[in-house]
Amino acid sequence: MIDKLLTEPFLQFPTENSIRVVWFTEFAGTEHRVRYGEQLENLSIAATRKLSRTREDRDSAIDPVPETVIDRDIWRHEAVINDLRQGERIPYQVTSFQEDKEIPSDIYLLSPTPKTGTPVKILLTSDHQLKPMTAANLQKVVETIGRVDAVFHAGDLVNVADRASEWFDDNRGGAFFPCLQGRANYLLEKNGTRTIYRGGEILQNAPIFPAIGNHEVMGRFSTSRGLNEQFEDAIPRSIARKFAADPEAIDERWYRDHAFNTETYEEIFSLPHPKYYAITFGDIRLIVLYVTNIWRFPNLEPGDRGRYSENSEDLNAPERWGYGQHIFESIEKDSSQYRWLERELQREEYKQAKFKIVMFHHPPHTLGGNIVPPYTDPVATIRTDETGKILSVRYDYPKEKDYIIRDLIPLLEAAGAHFVFYGHSHLWNRFASSSGLNFLESSNVGNSYGAHLGDKKRPVPKDKNYAAVGNPNGLDPIVPNLAPLTDWMNRSLPYIASNDITVFSILDTGTGTVSSYRFDTRFPDSEVIKFDEFLIDN
Repeated sequence: MIDKLLTEPFLQFPTENSIRVVWFTEFAGTEHRVRYGEQLENLSIAATRKLSRTREDRDSAIDPVPETVIDRDIWRHEAVINDLRQGERIPYQVTSFQEDKEIPSDIYLLSPTPKTGTPVKILLTSDHQLKPMTAANLQKVVETIGRVDAVFHAGDLVNVADRASEWFDDNRGGAFFPCLQGRANYLLEKNGTRTIYRGGEILQNAPIFPAIGNHEVMGRFSTSRGLNEQFEDAIPRSIARKFAADPEAIDERWYRDHAFNTETYEEIFSLPHPKYYAITFGDIRLIVLYVTNIWRFPNLEPGDRGRYSENSEDLNAPERWGYGQHIFESIEKDSSQYRWLERELQREEYKQAKFKIVMFHHPPHTLGGNIVPPYTDPVATIRTDETGKILSVRYDYPKEKDYIIRDLIPLLEAAGAHFVFYGHSHLWNRFASSSGLNFLESSNVGNSYGAHLGDKKRPVPKDKNYAAVGNPNGLDPIVPNLAPLTDWMNRSLPYIASNDITVFSILDTGTGTVSSYRFDTRFPDSEVIKFDEFLIDN
């Protein structure tokens, strides 16, 4: 018999008079409930469902490590807490019953969405992915800021979405929920020091609003291939249709199995819409978009399957192709998501909001590597011999068709958006357009792959005008205005891209500012330094 909860509770989808409480167990149980109120005098019974795709494999950090892909039985419990009053925070506690055993959580605080005019502090974070500094980062959030009121997460919560242990109990100590609930146990070794970080108790008392990153998307489903391989095996829906044995059987479920899916992500979170949505939180109108594509290796050799080519061994087996860095959900003008966004930007909730914020995963502006090639559908050039045998497959990405720059950003600027938050490249840098729209990438949480300035060039094809250095889309990065890092010549750097220094950012609606902080994990007793601050609506 299992005698503990798999997670502590976390909060979802607050409204003016309600909020949802969610937690997980590894047993179905006989009943699951939430008690709430000053004396825990009120009761709400949770609805329970089993996650459908959570699994483990030989790459899972669990004991014992399975030899093959195995299902892992996990149950999700959700109770809706109604009749709440804005401005009041009340205690709550969840309890799961397994046969005759009662298994309670600790007691936490919940509240509905804040009233307009209520100052709130929001943690802006991204790209956790069980990276080495994530637990330290979130621990320092709580130690520095105290309680935050919500978390805006710009995607890449874990590495492989269907691998259960990455969400719940990876034995290296840095799984997603433990880090955000102060239950991590991550040993970080730096400069000869060994420090255990616990993360921060955040989600028990503050709702999380996530966006889908490329790591929330799983590829073609299999009961035999490893989960890493399945994650990398997403293909466009249009291609999947070509391989269908029975075209009449194609439906949404078929696409989830044969192209790509976000099913585990959708089953874990309760959101207004699973892929893109809009919410009001105090003075904020937050629009969350599904703007991400599959990450392929930036290999330049024609024999490798990556962003620019297919593996030479697979050229005449298109069922094994990767189809370049294809987009999962279009944001191109007149796409379904674009039309939805147009309608959202016309709603009174957006027009009347003091702070108009948009969040998605893929960067519109960055010094990181993942902004190249342009965010558009890959165009294939297939070279054959006189017999029709395929000799090479090359993918190009026309810069003039970058959907984020050509279609999305002009729409947001015309609608008076104040701030765009995103991730993906594992660094910190920010930008501002001439219209006053602010851009922030604050994803140097757990590790970094560097910033591309000077001699540090991105791997790009020589015969294409993809930018090897700098921000490809025109805006110059802004040097932090409080305490920038400097290079060996004492020049201030317009970014942080470090595997020793971790960064987090806080949106404070009371002051209308976004403040960014850094902590050097090489010196566990050092101070957290606020290094940048800007007004959202300037």
